[in-house]
Amino acid sequence: MKRWRTRFRGQQMIWICAAIILLFFILALLAPWIAPHDPVKVNLLQKLKAPSAEHWLGTDHLGRDNLSRLLYGSRVSIGFATLIFLSSLVIGLLVGSISGYLGGWIDNVLMRLCEGILAFPQLVLVLGIVGIFGPGLMQILLALMMVQWVHYARICRNMVVSLKERNYIAAARISGSSTWTIIRKHIIPNVQRPIVVMGTLEMGWAIMDISALSFLGLGIQPPNAEWGAMIHEGTSYIRSHPELMIYPGAAILLVVMAFNILGEALSDRYGVSRK
Repeated sequence: MKRWRTRFRGQQMIWICAAIILLFFILALLAPWIAPHDPVKVNLLQKLKAPSAEHWLGTDHLGRDNLSRLLYGSRVSIGFATLIFLSSLVIGLLVGSISGYLGGWIDNVLMRLCEGILAFPQLVLVLGIVGIFGPGLMQILLALMMVQWVHYARICRNMVVSLKERNYIAAARISGSSTWTIIRKHIIPNVQRPIVVMGTLEMGWAIMDISALSFLGLGIQPPNAEWGAMIHEGTSYIRSHPELMIYPGAAILLVVMAFNILGEALSDRYGVSRK
């Protein structure tokens, strides 16, 4: 009975977190249609207004609607984090599968490249890349992609090394299947579940990284809305109007917690190691 209760709680947590994440994705997709105001329109006559029927979450120091900026900010924070995750996942799966299956000097070269990237702290490396190419959202996207694919590649490579000795891989090889066919049909489908579970955890970190770099002024540039940039703009009013920081901070906290708890629950359910 205890086992069933534990399983039910785990499944219930998965559904709750998945619902929260789905809600944020829907809000991000529908932001242009459901946002009540233009998120970048300045109206100094309405600055720092309290919540009202016209502005449900009030306005910021430039009279811009906070709710509209939160909705449009979700498009940047969640949308670009998803793009980083998918791009890094595809690159990591391909590199890890090729490295683990072919082995030899190809494996050595690719793994030494991964180790060279991992030798640097991730944030330091990202800041270095952004420093070279300059601030901007596309630069952050490129920098985070160049860093995060390594984690997927190493885990995928280690799994492929054990998988390629299985009987069904040997049978496919004997039947004359090409290397690419074996990797596409037999290797990648067997490693994608743990990689996707790990990616669920990494989504939270990607959102945090995008928000942190935008908070530092290296990400999206004004007047565009993004959660980290909104927190930065609200620091000047932390005593008089703390809600300018609380709103985007709460959004980041909720969505990152949902991704992390979902990733942990999926890891426990499918027996995927997070190390």
